Amino acid sequence: MRADDPFDDPVTARAVIAADGTVTRWNEGAQRLLGHRAEDVVGRPAARLLADGAQAPRPPGETRWSGTLALRHRDGCTVTVWLLAHRGRPEDGEADDWLAVAPLRSGDTDPAGDPLLWAAMLQSPCATVVFGKDLRLHGANDAMAELLGLPATHLRGLQPGDIGGRPRDRELEQHMRQVLRTGRGHDVQTCLRVRGESREDAWLARIAPLTDDSGRIVGVCVTAHDFTEQNRARARLQLVNEASIRIGTTLDVTRTAQELTEVCVPALADFVSVDLLEHGQGADPTGPLTLPVSLRRLTHRSRTAGSPESVTDPGEVVVYPAAAPQADSLIAGHSVVASVPSGDLDPWLAVDDAHARQVREFGVHSLLSVPLRARGVTLGVAAFTRFRHPEPFTHDDVLLAEEITARAAVCIDNARRYSRERETTLTLQRSLLPRGLPRTAAVDAASRYLPAARTGVGGDWFDVIPLSGMRVAMVVGDVVGHGIQASATTGRLRTAVRTLADIDLAPEELLTHLDDLVLHLSHESGGDAGPGEVGATCLYAVYDPVSRRCTLSRAGHPPPVLVPPDGPVRILDMPSGPPLGLGGLPFESVELELPEGSVLGFYTDGLVDVRGGGTDAGLHMLCDALSHAASGALDEACDRVLHAMLPPGPATDDVALLLTRTRGLPSSRVATWDIPADPALVSLVRKQVLDQLGVWALTDVSFTVELVVSELVTNAIRYGAPPIRLRLICDASTLICEVSDASHTAPHLRRAKTWDEGGRGLLLVAQLTRRWGSRHTAEGKTIWAELGLAEEL
Repeated sequence: MRADDPFDDPVTARAVIAADGTVTRWNEGAQRLLGHRAEDVVGRPAARLLADGAQAPRPPGETRWSGTLALRHRDGCTVTVWLLAHRGRPEDGEADDWLAVAPLRSGDTDPAGDPLLWAAMLQSPCATVVFGKDLRLHGANDAMAELLGLPATHLRGLQPGDIGGRPRDRELEQHMRQVLRTGRGHDVQTCLRVRGESREDAWLARIAPLTDDSGRIVGVCVTAHDFTEQNRARARLQLVNEASIRIGTTLDVTRTAQELTEVCVPALADFVSVDLLEHGQGADPTGPLTLPVSLRRLTHRSRTAGSPESVTDPGEVVVYPAAAPQADSLIAGHSVVASVPSGDLDPWLAVDDAHARQVREFGVHSLLSVPLRARGVTLGVAAFTRFRHPEPFTHDDVLLAEEITARAAVCIDNARRYSRERETTLTLQRSLLPRGLPRTAAVDAASRYLPAARTGVGGDWFDVIPLSGMRVAMVVGDVVGHGIQASATTGRLRTAVRTLADIDLAPEELLTHLDDLVLHLSHESGGDAGPGEVGATCLYAVYDPVSRRCTLSRAGHPPPVLVPPDGPVRILDMPSGPPLGLGGLPFESVELELPEGSVLGFYTDGLVDVRGGGTDAGLHMLCDALSHAASGALDEACDRVLHAMLPPGPATDDVALLLTRTRGLPSSRVATWDIPADPALVSLVRKQVLDQLGVWALTDVSFTVELVVSELVTNAIRYGAPPIRLRLICDASTLICEVSDASHTAPHLRRAKTWDEGGRGLLLVAQLTRRWGSRHTAEGKTIWAELGLAEEL
């Protein structure tokens, strides 16, 4: 036995009684009290120590017992002793062992005769207990005795560990020794369960040294202060602060509801469910609520793994009748607290067997229903359930739940509004982007578009536009900003590009007109705002399969990537040009010859800026990803590029990618004639055209082509200026007739009057062909007409 073992205390009788009722330890104080030596008692039943007629106490599942017992002294007399017993002191053995303690000092000593106790009682206004230098209790006032649930007259001589019998009492004893050693007071926070209450309250133990007249420390005074309410208020404030940080981290309705449940379980409730009305998930409310109320379970969370208390799974519809607290709170518009003991839940459970079964099985005793309301709209309801928390919901709990739920409701409303706006914007943007790329004789094309996941849909766009003469325009752009405004601006720019492309403007001229439009939109959106308020970048390219030449111009947009059929991948070196919307700055174009089978890659900056390494690093990665694009399917190349360039997870910015592979039209499918400015030679031109149609095996359309060529050549001779040139371009499905002259005057379609001798030529051409038009060139103009061979044949 250790010399400092508190069990071997000569002034306190101590004994340990095992679960089978035998005595396992017996100290010197017990021998002084009853006269029995340890070797006479240890190993024998403790019941033999009871006096005749005395009954052994049977504590009903408690960990502490105190009371008076009649015990037999060794000399045969009866000794009445007040005992304090604790179950399961870890340092004393098994958990079912009992430690019995009896103070040997008289409990009848007059407190006024003890100067130390008398001084303590005068100085302490609250629950107070006084210990001497040996840390033996001198006395406790009535408030402390009531707090401990023990009679103060019997506590004298006990040590701190004897009174509580728990590890925290040993810790309190260590703090007392520190105060005795240093002479400085010390505060200790602890938890105590007041007798008769089911939960432990928070207390502050203030340990202060007691001194005599000479200033020597002669003991310590411990006063207990109940700060349960302050502690609970602090916990509530901490939970509200946690809710403000953890709820609403995303603009996702389901995730926001999950964050609400994560914050409240188990701090506020044992089970929390969130159910939303249909408009709570995006649509607007359609009318007043009616009973029964149908909601959709968004999420739930339980402190029990697997949420066995739940009757409804997430995503399912749950119907609450009029008797349900959830329906009551939705209709009334305020929180509703119901409990099983009060019978508030009986009407609901009487008609809902599933919930009644869960209430009985898990011991649910309280339910709090709080409507989710934001900006005057009811979104749904949050239900808080308790079955492990022993206490019902208090008024403070209701206020706390309402505060957290109100925060969550605003976040859910923000998320649903964002989801609705995002879906609207996506729908708008999908309508603005081409549903499918047109099949042309000039290029094969494939594309990909990925909207941003978090920042909202942006203004990335692309297009492939068939032009006259078998040519094709390829365009990609990026409007500054995100959301509906950016998508609307994108639509206006795309429409403008198509309109300008139809009149066959050169790329640099088209960007100049587009720059003027963006500048106009900037002034429209900002009133007095200056240039750049609405900004965009754009790259426009025109490819001619006859000459195999491509003309490109860009306005602040990333340069395209060229993948030749037999050469290394490279970034095209071309003037960057200013972004659209600055106004007054020129654009330049470059022209290059592309071998048949060359791949041009057009993209937006969201593709090359995703790795955080800068645009240059992104461009090198893009070149590597496109190194095998010259052969194989373009759709596979698009997927390969996105997989290589984009990190896992949602895209942080819009991404647009357009890949085109050039085709070349064989020279045998193009016929060109220089036309003298003599009307008498038109018949000769018609014959040459018919001969060429015979070579191409297109005699079935010779009558139509002959009429169109005759009208266009005659108009050029009559109203144009030499030199005049006729060109026929033919592929598998289209025949194009082009007549060029040096005049810059464009023809106009008009309706001729009954007696007019002319003016019907272009009307006839418009009726006989699929489409027709004119384009200006550096030398003059070109009138063209396109016939669909599949339709004619």
